[in-house]
Amino acid sequence: MSATDIHDPNRRDFLYVATGMAAVVGAGALAWPFIDQMRPDASTLALASVEVDVASLQPGSSLIVKWRGKPVVVRNRTEKEMKDGEAVNLSDLKDPIARNANLPSDAPATDANRTTPGKEAWMVMVQVCTHLGCIPLGQEGDFGGWFCPCHGSQYDTAGRIRKGPAPENMAIPVFKFISDTKLLIG
Repeated sequence: MSATDIHDPNRRDFLYVATGMAAVVGAGALAWPFIDQMRPDASTLALASVEVDVASLQPGSSLIVKWRGKPVVVRNRTEKEMKDGEAVNLSDLKDPIARNANLPSDAPATDANRTTPGKEAWMVMVQVCTHLGCIPLGQEGDFGGWFCPCHGSQYDTAGRIRKGPAPENMAIPVFKFISDTKLLIG
């Protein structure tokens, strides 16, 4: 046997492993641009949440912010609006589900389930009619809540559908108070 016929199996194994690793790294480098382009862009991520300062909202006043392309009303309800909302019998509601993203999907549509504990005066909801997606007018209609003039849907002071063709209560987005005067939607 000559010196050229002797092979070092450890060296051959190393070359196989190194070549395989180079192929894996090359395939990953080639695939990365395709995978990376599937992530949401910065403008989409910026709309994922919005911080709202509510320090200037006195009882009975509202403000509307844009979140994910939709209007979200933040209302500081009056004592009368809260009492009117609490007095509603659940059997009188067209939609008995709270539609509050902060609660289980089957939570009943009580006034308390449409707000957040300790901050019951604050109503935060997507101000879009659940019938055809119109924008209802605030503090209008027979129930003092929201009225959609397009087809006559009427919501109470807690955003629950009470009259008209709308099938569901207005949605409550995920939100939380991050201080006494600031809330984070989304």
